[in-house]
Amino acid sequence: MEAAQQEILRLTAANERLQAALDGSGMVGLWDWMVETDLLHGDANFARLYGLDVGRTALGLTEAEYQTHVFPEDLVLLHTKIRDVFDRGADFLINYRLALPLEVVRWVECKGQMIADESGQPVRFSGTAIDITERRKAEEALQHLNAVLEQRVLEHSDKLDFFWSVSPDLLLMIGFDGIFRRVNPAWTTLLGYEPEELVGHHINEFVLPDFHEAIDEALEVVGGGDQVRVVNRYRHKYGEPRWFSWVAAPSGDLTYATGREVTAEVTARETLRRTEEALRQSQKVEAIGQLTGGVAHDFNNLLTVIQGSVDLLRRPDLPEDKRARYIDAIADTAERATRLTSQLLAFARRSPLKAQIFDAMENLAALASILPTLTGPRMETIYDLGEAPHWVITDPSQFDTAIINMAVNARDAMTREGKLTVGIKAVDRLPAIRGHDPVEGRYVAISISDTGSGIANDKIEHIFEPFFTTKGVGHGTGLGLSQVFGFAKQSHGDVAVQSELGRGTTFTLYLPAAEPEPQRADAPIAKKALHQGAQVLVVEDNREVGEFATQALTELGYRSLWKANADDALATLAGAPDAFDVVFSDIVMPGRSGIELAAEIYRLYPTLPVVLASGYSDMIVEHGSGGLPLVHKPYSIDELAAVLQLVSKT
Repeated sequence: MEAAQQEILRLTAANERLQAALDGSGMVGLWDWMVETDLLHGDANFARLYGLDVGRTALGLTEAEYQTHVFPEDLVLLHTKIRDVFDRGADFLINYRLALPLEVVRWVECKGQMIADESGQPVRFSGTAIDITERRKAEEALQHLNAVLEQRVLEHSDKLDFFWSVSPDLLLMIGFDGIFRRVNPAWTTLLGYEPEELVGHHINEFVLPDFHEAIDEALEVVGGGDQVRVVNRYRHKYGEPRWFSWVAAPSGDLTYATGREVTAEVTARETLRRTEEALRQSQKVEAIGQLTGGVAHDFNNLLTVIQGSVDLLRRPDLPEDKRARYIDAIADTAERATRLTSQLLAFARRSPLKAQIFDAMENLAALASILPTLTGPRMETIYDLGEAPHWVITDPSQFDTAIINMAVNARDAMTREGKLTVGIKAVDRLPAIRGHDPVEGRYVAISISDTGSGIANDKIEHIFEPFFTTKGVGHGTGLGLSQVFGFAKQSHGDVAVQSELGRGTTFTLYLPAAEPEPQRADAPIAKKALHQGAQVLVVEDNREVGEFATQALTELGYRSLWKANADDALATLAGAPDAFDVVFSDIVMPGRSGIELAAEIYRLYPTLPVVLASGYSDMIVEHGSGGLPLVHKPYSIDELAAVLQLVSKT
């Protein structure tokens, strides 16, 4: 008995705690529907939830009183659920609305179960009523949002489908394997292919072979998850291939791409390129015509002097003093022709440079005593040379010539009266000149400024062209600045010009800076001295030059044998390797060059000297003579004798 009372007390306490928790929630009410009395009892929370008096719900509500607060539309559902509970004795769960004062609508979730007696007959139904108004609002809002999103997706899909069907660009869904998955109708419009002719086929079946590698690379990029841009050319089913510019990006296991036709743009660019190329070719032809005309004019003047002097020398009764004068005239004219050729080669960057490291400031200081004799007494020359040495690597002789040419050009611009300023400084870059990008590095800048008439803008771009001159007839050949330009370029530098009409001009020569370390020649040297009566093997492919060389050597007291090419010369040496004291060879010949011949001779006959001769050679320009003695064509007998004496002193 005592144990039963304790159990009753425990259950009572537990019930009180549960009721306290339910009261605290304010949202969960407890109810009991007694079958015998057909009355519905509810706790305080139930009463508050249904908007009823607490005392009334405690005494019990009839079905009519209880259902007064239920929405009429929900009564049918509620009655159906109650009948189902009585018929089957099942637990139940139902949601319905309550109509409360002030037009307040509250959703309730009612959940309960049947409690039967020992015979299984229902005694009562007990359960909970929970306020789910906020949850239903959230569910309704979510449903509404889902409906809106579904509508938007539908509209978006309709728009995408519309865009897919009417887009003037090619649209494509393609696998990472390059197989078409889907195409839009523009493929038929632009390339003539129906979708079934494309889907399931590899993209390279429709792209020109030149672009297959680029397609494979693009597929690899998008397969790695990156976007790609590519321009390629597609076959047209019925016509000429067309160009397309593509943007492709991966999504999932497919790549989505859009291609815009750029055939017109590519054609326009190609037309522009051809037009520009034709213009450049026209300009080249014009420049060649100007160059040819200038060369012809100057050489015709020289030839006139030579031809006239030769005609006069043929007169039998010519006095000796006139004979000597005409011979001198021929010699002087030939020297002028040599200088003219040298200037042309310098402009063309084909003049062989004897590059060495020297102090440019020291050369400028040495020229200070020469320039006044060229510029005249009415010109003031100012030198801004500083104190530090400025080492450059180039040909010092050509350097001096370039400075003199710029000074003479400045003199003529000032009509021999004005101020000439010569300066030098170190700079850390080659500036942008004539459209070329700047080049970082150590350079030495030598500037020559004048206070002359200046150069018009439409003339500046032509001043470095050979035979172009703004001076009057008889005042300059138009080759001085072209020599400066060619020398600067061949020295891996450049020359800039700044000018203003009426105020003067500044030319700035940029040359690569160098460390003050002397260069060493490690070429093979001659091993035996040359003597009167020595035998010279002449190798020259031009018969007239070969005959002149042998005659000149005879006049100098040497014996000679002439061969027309390197192979014949080597065969001669093989038959009599000790018969010759020196080999005198031209550089430019059919078959082996003179430099190649010299290398083979030094390999086979290390003590046999070789002397080279050249009017012009790419090998000499690019690599020099390898330290071998060199005489430049046209050469005189005296120059030939001097170079052979150089051999005899080694």
